[in-house]
Amino acid sequence: MDRRQFLRSFASSLAATGAASLAGCHGARTPLPPGELLGASLDLGHRLRDPRFPPPGETRQVPVVIVGAGVGGLAAGWKLAKSGFAEFLLVELEREAGGNSRAGSNTVCAYPWGAHYLPLPTREATAVRELLAELEVLQGDPRAVKPIYDERYLCATPQERLFRDGRWQEGILPQVGVGPVERRQYQYFADLMAAFRRRWDGLGRRAFALPMALSSDSPDLLALDRISMHDWLLAQGLDSPHLHWYVDYACRDDYGTGSAAVSAWAGIHYFACRDGEAQNAGSETVLTAPEGNAWLTRGMLRSISARAGDRLLGDAVAFRVAVPDCASPGHKIEVDLWLPGEGRTLRLLAEQLIWAAPLFLVPHVFVGHEALKEAARDYSYAPWLVANLTLSGVPDHRPGAPLAWDNVLYGSTGLGYVVATHQRMRLWSGATVLTYYRAFDDRSPQQGRNALQDTPREVWAEQILAELERPHPEIRKLTTRLDVFRNGHAMARPVPGLIWGAARQRFAVDGERLRFAHADVSGFSLFEEAQYRGVLAAERTLRRLGVRFASSLA
Repeated sequence: MDRRQFLRSFASSLAATGAASLAGCHGARTPLPPGELLGASLDLGHRLRDPRFPPPGETRQVPVVIVGAGVGGLAAGWKLAKSGFAEFLLVELEREAGGNSRAGSNTVCAYPWGAHYLPLPTREATAVRELLAELEVLQGDPRAVKPIYDERYLCATPQERLFRDGRWQEGILPQVGVGPVERRQYQYFADLMAAFRRRWDGLGRRAFALPMALSSDSPDLLALDRISMHDWLLAQGLDSPHLHWYVDYACRDDYGTGSAAVSAWAGIHYFACRDGEAQNAGSETVLTAPEGNAWLTRGMLRSISARAGDRLLGDAVAFRVAVPDCASPGHKIEVDLWLPGEGRTLRLLAEQLIWAAPLFLVPHVFVGHEALKEAARDYSYAPWLVANLTLSGVPDHRPGAPLAWDNVLYGSTGLGYVVATHQRMRLWSGATVLTYYRAFDDRSPQQGRNALQDTPREVWAEQILAELERPHPEIRKLTTRLDVFRNGHAMARPVPGLIWGAARQRFAVDGERLRFAHADVSGFSLFEEAQYRGVLAAERTLRRLGVRFASSLA
């Protein structure tokens, strides 16, 4: 009964501790492996706090501008291009598109810098299924109840394991040493989630759907958004420490935030929304690849290029957006871009704007629109750290369950690691890459961001290796390189009151010339949500422009 069977200190002290460890231990230990400290473009992003950029030296007219080339922006461009509309420009702060689904590679294999799997899409996730069919991963009818998926993308077994009390066990829900009282609570929790999965309202909407916009708005369900997942568990009489750890882990893993700060609606959604099926895989199976979800974003970018040519302008900072109230053709939307590689400012004049960048940027960039700025300030963002460890060999899995794709350490600060070479492990020997994840729910989001900004790579490397030494005492000798990737605003935190509050819903409306297309519009960061918001924004834009199209969401 693991996670998918259920369906579903601070920087200064940290640096001091790490420095002491480095100074005191490395005489006897293997030296730290080389690597880089990477991440989102902090310097460029921080310039938006005091945007002193030169005036535009060039003005260019583009009918549709999409700001942000993460999943949402790429999905919007994918839908526009697929509908035969090519007069748009994708603007991206980073040099590479993909957002939280970017990836790296070395001589061993590709590996993710962020999101690393996609659950089997539900029947409501029609746009996801359409994309998978285009990429030839879903084979046959994308609207079939149980499609067939390319075996190369179905996560190989074993899929999950947990390290606890010195041993590995199959699955993530703790099993060894759990007494009958706690096991009854396990079953009761599973029954509650099953009941939520089976529930439909009078309008034919599931209680918890994916995309979330298709969920029921029954008052008793919306009330779940006003309390935390931790408090909801206690209100059901569920006080099992191991169950609480498990649910807390799930919230940290998907939302970057512990169950005490996550809305009960979002927490239950994690377990109750996914019911995707396949002819050739169990419902708990996920789709994955060595590069994580980068195969999805790169697939959308290839599709855009094939249909519409090169529409991506990377390394471009959108620092000023002016959307006039008047919809007259003579009143264009102004989007000013700083191009650091060229040292100049470019002004875009557009008829329609799709904002697919994170919403925390809105107060720093938009001219006017005070209500939207105030709504954006209601959002809180979780920082995130990812490290990729290149190993000369596969670590010893003993004692207990063998090496899995997802490997979790009970009671650790980190979230564990995934194995980039897992999909070909049966045919693989020698070097591999472990992708390690860490949330910062043990401190405030700002304190987490400060730690990310101020802590040297060597300190992170020391902490990560020390943590992984628990299950793998030989990890230091095996690790030949350790790169660290920082993301200070990785994902919106679905805190109580956000999901069904007025602030989030301000960004979900169809504006006359402006619409938003980021996972933030849903209130939490999932591929399915970002893609839905991007496709929805594109379809609304096509409708405003009078372009005929076949909906991907019907």
